[in-house]
Amino acid sequence: MKNAKNNDLTDRRAAAAEAKNALLTAYRTAKAAAEPTKLARHVERIAVADGREERRLERERLKLEERERLLVEATRQQEVAVAAARAETEARETVEQNRIARLIEDEATRKADRDRRYANRKARQA
Repeated sequence: MKNAKNNDLTDRRAAAAEAKNALLTAYRTAKAAAEPTKLARHVERIAVADGREERRLERERLKLEERERLLVEATRQQEVAVAAARAETEARETVEQNRIARLIEDEATRKADRDRRYANRKARQA
């Protein structure tokens, strides 16, 4: 804006007020013109936020399902391990009982052989 040489204070004030008014008017028109795009951006932001929330909930659901699956798997593996340990213990006990039974049977056989030899020796002496 070109200043005239004989500007008084009132003229300068009026020019400043007009410039301020022009800036305010330009701002208001720009704001009004941007309103539809502002609403569209707002709607888009809401849609993005909703999508983000849905994905977060889906991730949490998947994590929960995975955690439950791992818990079930761990429980099943623990049951299998307990059953295997129980079966191993029972097998060892069975083997031990069989060994003891064989020892008793062998001892009885040796005693019967000894008694038979003793009886044969007594029969020969008599």
